[in-house]
Amino acid sequence: MSTHTFRELETAAYCPRKLYYRRRDGASEIPDEVESVRRLAREYERLLTDDAALLAAPIEVGPDEYRDRLRGLRERLVDWDALVAPTATDAYLEGKDARGIAHKVVAGQAGPAPSLVFAGRPPEDGVWEPQTVRLVAAAKALSWERERDIDTAYAEYPAYGVIRRIEVNTRRAGVYRRAIRTADSIDGPPGRVRNDAKCKPCEFSDDCGVKTRSLRSMIR
Repeated sequence: MSTHTFRELETAAYCPRKLYYRRRDGASEIPDEVESVRRLAREYERLLTDDAALLAAPIEVGPDEYRDRLRGLRERLVDWDALVAPTATDAYLEGKDARGIAHKVVAGQAGPAPSLVFAGRPPEDGVWEPQTVRLVAAAKALSWERERDIDTAYAEYPAYGVIRRIEVNTRRAGVYRRAIRTADSIDGPPGRVRNDAKCKPCEFSDDCGVKTRSLRSMIR
């Protein structure tokens, strides 16, 4: 069995201390609000035509803007049809180094590719680095299973009507390998961090012992 899950490697890239606490406390349940956003990734065509469904959907932009974004994706993405009708959903993948769930496996024009659905906000361009690690992990696991190179992956942010395609290139593979080394090295609580915006929303912030200071105290 592969040593790490996709989620563990994503967390290692985000905050090694958070991964330590997750391992200590066990896997947490996925919140209902996250699941409701993920379901949107299977309803794009419906959201383009069904006004009631769109108004009830947990989207983070206005309905008109949301539809404009989906229309733009439909015109621009060569694999739009494959993303709307994937060959598999919630597919368990196990590679040499990592295992986990790909929310979609799509039959893209360049070959099969995993797609992962994220409930949060996308960056201005590309994808967040910890999410890159998770995407590369999924691509490499699919590559291991299919015994062929998988050079692309998709990140979907359905609450914002955004889909990003990434290439599994040397730089991203290097970030992935670094996350594996980080995960391998954790056998106790990693060092604390200071003044990191990652700490505020963390479920372990009350127990972590992370030291934070206000900006005012830092400049005195």
